[in-house]
Amino acid sequence: MATRTTGDKEPGRERRLSGRQGAGRLRPLLGPVTALLIAGLAAGCSALDGSLRVVWEAPVASSAMNYGNGAWLVGDMLVRSRYDAVTAFDAKTGKGRWEYAPPGQEHICAVSRRTADSVVLIARGSMTDAGCSTFAALDLTTGRERWRTPRTPGGDLTETFTDMVAVGGGIAVLRDADDMWALDDDLRPPNARPAVSGTKALRAFDLRTGAPRWTAAVPEICVPEQVAAGERQVVAVLACGRSELRLAAFDPADGRQRWTAPLGGRTTPAPDGQTTLLSAEPAVVQTGGTAEGQPGAFLAFGEEGKPTGRIETTGVYGTVQAHTPALVAVADGRLYLGAESRKREAYRDRVVAFDLTSSGQVWLEDVAIAGGLRALDVTSGRVTVLADRGSRHDGLDELRVLDAATGDEKESIDTGLDVDRAQSELTDLLVYEDLVVAVRQNSGAHPFSVYARE
Repeated sequence: MATRTTGDKEPGRERRLSGRQGAGRLRPLLGPVTALLIAGLAAGCSALDGSLRVVWEAPVASSAMNYGNGAWLVGDMLVRSRYDAVTAFDAKTGKGRWEYAPPGQEHICAVSRRTADSVVLIARGSMTDAGCSTFAALDLTTGRERWRTPRTPGGDLTETFTDMVAVGGGIAVLRDADDMWALDDDLRPPNARPAVSGTKALRAFDLRTGAPRWTAAVPEICVPEQVAAGERQVVAVLACGRSELRLAAFDPADGRQRWTAPLGGRTTPAPDGQTTLLSAEPAVVQTGGTAEGQPGAFLAFGEEGKPTGRIETTGVYGTVQAHTPALVAVADGRLYLGAESRKREAYRDRVVAFDLTSSGQVWLEDVAIAGGLRALDVTSGRVTVLADRGSRHDGLDELRVLDAATGDEKESIDTGLDVDRAQSELTDLLVYEDLVVAVRQNSGAHPFSVYARE
């Protein structure tokens, strides 16, 4: 949904040339190095030449809201959500599979960050005084609701819809809290209190049937603001006493609270997006860094709530582009980040991988010079990165594929395309078989653009 100089690399590693540069340098030497080139390809490195072509694009979105947005790759389908509908496309052909629209005048106000068992959880409602009053489990294979349950809404639009719902470990977890309690006293009605007590603010249901599983008990002065679910634990960001943020973990079987850990004080009284709950397993939270230039950190916690890592948004690796969600990924116990480094007058864009159990940097790879990172994806042991090559290359993009374990380059393609085309920054990058998918959310843009290698 954003970089390291050659001298930063480990001894013995050299930067491979991009597609067009590499082809130009190799042609005069083809005779002497043919055997070496063939050996390199056999070892798993792809040719350094090629481009991308557009396979299909979803129709341009005529309007957009800042809620209800999501995009997922489910089997052989690309699915996108927005405030007025959820739509599925065949990933290879772009043919529409199905479309789900909320009933009446309702809007989709929130969707789960991830899917589980081909199900996404949505919250919908009239977006008026009644608020977002219904939770529903949407089957992404058919586009139909499996089940629904009522929700106690906030009563107005003061509440945040970020990570209101989550799926994982065979359950759906719902946040019932009213965030009016977090507003400044001058803006709150006299004697205003949360509409839902802490003992009813977090509920879980069977993902397949909708049968109630449990209701979590959180401290009386706390209300969950964000929730994520995994196989072994459910985690929630709690806002407590209007001034403190905590992370709490619950048993997915019965909702019993296992541990809590402090996240620090909140800088404003209302829900403001200053924290982002990135993952339940391992538990990873981004604090700050949600606006360009704002300092922040990524915090990781073990299963007993003990802090296992803290990664600042600035360091020897440069400045992490934490304000761009498409450049942040958690996978296989690691945190992958797009960053920018400046040495003298040169800017370099890079990808950095960290071990979440130690905060240690595992590898760092320069991927662009004087350009800009657009998005990255971590799938099947590979990090796919899309980067702008800069104005001297007409703003065309480069696709780099790195080994997720080592950072070694596997593929480099000068795409021959300006993927962004001034439509807005990408919100996500997805990889399906040999296809690369650019995801966008704003008005006047193609929600999906699907590219193939040539």
